[in-house]
Formats: sequence, structure tokens, C-alpha cells
Amino acid sequence: MMEASERRVSVRLFGILRTQWISLGRPHAFETDVASAGLSAHDLAEGLGLPVDAIEGVFVNQTLLGLDAHVGPGDRVAFVPFGTPGPHRVYLGLYEAGKHRG
Repeated sequence: MMEASERRVSVRLFGILRTQWISLGRPHAFETDVASAGLSAHDLAEGLGLPVDAIEGVFVNQTLLGLDAHVGPGDRVAFVPFGTPGPHRVYLGLYEAGKHRG
């Protein structure tokens, strides 16, 4: 059986997600537990109470993916909202990630 500390994921928020989260008195970077089998980034965001419709891409272990990406214990996750400026969207891969919304 996995201990709670072995099921932790590191989560960061950017842009308006960060601003909204901080306005609730929460840190923009934190850790949370997930089931040992993991879950989708969509389900993680939903479970955290994030506005899923505002999320364009998710970095999982420094790779930009869509909300259908799998997140498991030990992963590092960063949620990126819509609204990232023009050329950065393509450069970071947000344009492609947004096509694969989960």
C-alpha cells in the first residue's frame, strides 16, 4: 500500500488560474494526493475546483499535453489557461494541446 506522501503530485498554476487561486488565499504552487493509478489532468483540475473550460494546456513533467494527459504519483503538473499571447501559443505548443481537450 502506498503512503500518502508517495501519491503526491506537484501542481502549479499560471495566468488567470494563478490569480484566481491566490485571491482565494491559496498558493499557486502546491502538492496534492492522487490515487496510485493516477487520473487524467482534466479530472485532477476538476477535483481541485479549477475552471476546466479555462485551461488550454497542461505541462506534465515538462511536456505540454492536453487535458486528457495521464497524471500519476510523483508527476509535476502545471495548468496553463487560454489567453497566452499570440506567438507564445505556437512556440510552447499550446495551439496543438488545445486541440486535444479531454
